[in-house]
Amino acid sequence: MDGVPRVPEQRTPASGPQPDGDTRHDNQQGKGRQHRHHEPEAAPEPAREPEAAPEPEAVRFTVLGPVRAWCGGESLNTGSPQQRALLSALLLRDGRTATASELIDAIWGEEPPSQALAAVRTYASRLRKALNPGVLVSESGGYAIRAGADTLDLTVAQDLAAHAEKARASGDRCQARTLINKALGLWDGEPLASVPGPYAENQRTRLEEWRLQLTETRLDLDLEVGCHAEAIAELTALTAAHPLRERLRELLMLALYRSGRQAEALAVYADTRRLLADELGVDPRPELSHLQQRILEADADLARPVEPAPSAAPAVVRPAQLPATVPDFTGRASFVRELGDRLATAEAGVMAVSALAGIGGVGKTTLAVHVAHAARSHFPDGQLYVDLQGAGSRAAEPETVLGAFLRALGTPDTAIPDTLDERAALYRSTLDGRRILVLLDNARDASQIRPLLPGTTGCAALVTSRARMVDLAGAHLVDLDVMSPEEALQLFTKIVGAERVGAEREAALDVVGACGFLPLAIRIAASRLAARRTWTVSVLAAKLADERRRLDELQAGDLAVKATFELGYGQLEPAQARAFRLLGLADGPDISLAAAAAVLNQPVQDTEDLLESLVDASLLESAAPGRYRYHDLVRLYARACAERDEQPPVERERALSRLLDFYLATAAAVYALERPGDRLVAHLEPTGRAGLQFTERSEALDWLHTEAECLLACAQQSTDAASVQRAVDLLLAAKDLSESGANFRRYEHATHLVLAAARRSKNVRAEGRARTALTHVFHIAGRFDQAEAEAEAAMALAHGDPIPGGYAPNIRGFIAVYQKRYSEAEKYLGLAIDNFRADGNRPSEASALCNLSRAHLAMGRTTSAVELAKQGVDIYDKQGLTLRLANGRYALGMALTQAGQFGEALEQLTQALGIFHENRQPLWEGVTHFRLAEVHLAARRPTLAAAHAEQAIALRGIGGEWRRGTVLTVLGRALDHLGQVDRSRACWGEALAIFEGLGSPEAADVRSLLATVTAA
Repeated sequence: MDGVPRVPEQRTPASGPQPDGDTRHDNQQGKGRQHRHHEPEAAPEPAREPEAAPEPEAVRFTVLGPVRAWCGGESLNTGSPQQRALLSALLLRDGRTATASELIDAIWGEEPPSQALAAVRTYASRLRKALNPGVLVSESGGYAIRAGADTLDLTVAQDLAAHAEKARASGDRCQARTLINKALGLWDGEPLASVPGPYAENQRTRLEEWRLQLTETRLDLDLEVGCHAEAIAELTALTAAHPLRERLRELLMLALYRSGRQAEALAVYADTRRLLADELGVDPRPELSHLQQRILEADADLARPVEPAPSAAPAVVRPAQLPATVPDFTGRASFVRELGDRLATAEAGVMAVSALAGIGGVGKTTLAVHVAHAARSHFPDGQLYVDLQGAGSRAAEPETVLGAFLRALGTPDTAIPDTLDERAALYRSTLDGRRILVLLDNARDASQIRPLLPGTTGCAALVTSRARMVDLAGAHLVDLDVMSPEEALQLFTKIVGAERVGAEREAALDVVGACGFLPLAIRIAASRLAARRTWTVSVLAAKLADERRRLDELQAGDLAVKATFELGYGQLEPAQARAFRLLGLADGPDISLAAAAAVLNQPVQDTEDLLESLVDASLLESAAPGRYRYHDLVRLYARACAERDEQPPVERERALSRLLDFYLATAAAVYALERPGDRLVAHLEPTGRAGLQFTERSEALDWLHTEAECLLACAQQSTDAASVQRAVDLLLAAKDLSESGANFRRYEHATHLVLAAARRSKNVRAEGRARTALTHVFHIAGRFDQAEAEAEAAMALAHGDPIPGGYAPNIRGFIAVYQKRYSEAEKYLGLAIDNFRADGNRPSEASALCNLSRAHLAMGRTTSAVELAKQGVDIYDKQGLTLRLANGRYALGMALTQAGQFGEALEQLTQALGIFHENRQPLWEGVTHFRLAEVHLAARRPTLAAAHAEQAIALRGIGGEWRRGTVLTVLGRALDHLGQVDRSRACWGEALAIFEGLGSPEAADVRSLLATVTAA
């Protein structure tokens, strides 16, 4: 990291004035340097503070922007520019004293005014009154600021940078990046803004250079941690502002290359080489040339961010008195380390107790035995082991186990007492002074194992159980999860053989995925395959692909996944068993507490108690507070139990119907809160169950995006004739998810499935609405031909339904604008406006008005376009529609841009951008950045245009390849204006390939641009 600049010491003259306090005027001041020979003055007597007065709050100062001072929350008056120059000169000396002559030099340089010394005294006196007592002091013939540590923003920034340097040196790049961002965040514009004088000018230059060094370091860290796409926009702007700074060019090349933009990365080098030759007559530095060569060679190491080196797995120790460890033990390195470290503490005189919990088949015993062998050297006096059979109906009794342990420790049968308490006491006495490891496998609960725990230091107990030992005092609890995909494939390969797996790697991945990465299931599947030499891995994968048969296939000899789960299920109380069965029916990746309460038709508190008891039994996982999930194979088992045990059988359909009602009612509440006055919610199917209600928009949006996957899974699961209408309406109520890059594909898939179900059930109303939702999806993706076809079909199926009757022609008119069919656009948008007005749907009317503004804009009717957009904005504003108001401001910003009113256009688009960002709409963030780039380009501000275009690309939510092509076109124009010709050519080349692939008319315009730069 570049060094943090410190303000250099200034030479102090042998003698100088004692600032402040003297009321005499020295007649020898005159001009030039005569003021340096005055006699020092007496320091003023300190004022007495009243007794018991509270200590004043510290004064804080800023120099990384305007020079300001605060005390508490109150801004203090720092006076005139020259007075601030004196203050800044003192602040930048880190508490050291500055003489009056040094301050005069700092404020006025070589030509001070005749009354310079008097002015310095006046400024000092005024500052002393404005600041807290004791902050500005007079000493040693000068002045100093005594404000304490961390009261100056520059000092805070320097400390943050120093800590960042240490964090980076230790390998913690994320922490270093965070600290540098905090340091950069302390800047508030130009340092020492508007402060006059040569000293301030020198320090301003120094601080700006340091700021740029910090920015380079932060960008370097961005690339090291993989944030290359996000860094491109900032680097593009910085290279335009500092064209000869080669380090920035190097970082930009690397960021572009890691973002898959190799041609642009090479173009940056070409631009740089030409610029350096023209401006300085030199070649790029060797580091830049070496980077270009690595990019040309597609160096694989160059494409990867820096990653920490993996830790070495601990060595496996040969077993002794413990059960044999499996020879193909695989993975679990972090758990082995964690448990091994815990057991090792017993050697230091601490009794260690670790309890492993997890579902059946997750490998608790295998891991515990392996760890026990590895820790054997810490327990030279022996290791005890017992299977407590806690998962079965006849768990081992503690007194029986104690008898066996006492015999193993050398106690004669005649000396073993009869009662549990006496045996436990003798057991603890026998262990006293020994270093013993006790492995208590398959425990039922904490009460079963308490008598079996050693009571002395130097010993340790390792416990495995399906139940979490939350009531075992002092225990180190470990929740064991399934294997990672890499570990699972390694285990499968060890059993089956590298040759067979290597020949069918993809099929092997399918097998371990079907096993849910559960060690027992993988071992069974691999053992079956190893025993059948005529089977291929693909044959096994095909057998496991059938979910209804999967559990039956996962058995070999006396091993069976289903039997393992059956042990846990058989111990559940009736209410627990019902919850376990019914919650497994939902298709989502997890389920919230509120949704689970709807499935079970139980109060939330009772539902939480049931679910937490299932978590403690390791049949359910707590994904996060208030959220629960099944392991894939456990879910299949729960569904099998529901089919077998749920009575009456119709209760399964009722449970899923209650879940659909919950999601629909809640999504409708979110939609209504997000779009006050929008009539869509009034036309949705009624629900038999209430959903959640929200008072804050942010809370409602949090719910929608958190529940996105579960909500969409519920919609596509609800495809029977009785549910399909509500499923379609759920998608309409949650259509914000289609505008979120993270959920777009899943939303589209669910819409296709629900549409197919509506057609199968011949539900015309549901089909019309499903096609309306699909129209919206295709429009967002920029697939206009498909959107047009769906909109046409939706309108034909409307039959008086206001949803397809209004929303479909609105989108159809919007598409017609893009395809330059302006008369059709006016017709469809006019129909949409009429239908929305007939329904009293004012917000949607505003949407159609804004779209009609786009049509007028395309036809050159700029005045009416601005007026229509203003009508839309006015409706949105009156309705209090924050998010939709952003759409209106977006349309108005476009119209104002074409009208040449760039200032107003920027204001509208900037406000729209903030709203889209706040409402987590990456698609609209992207297109708004694109429009801002167009405004800046039209206003001849290419650096800002390039920055906004890069941010549009980095968001990756700009709505399909067509929109990406349009952004690349504008980015190329901005780069061309900045003189980065080769990079602009690379952008246009990529845009042309996109438009030609789509058959878009924009290809001709891009060809013309390329022809222009080629000719030049």
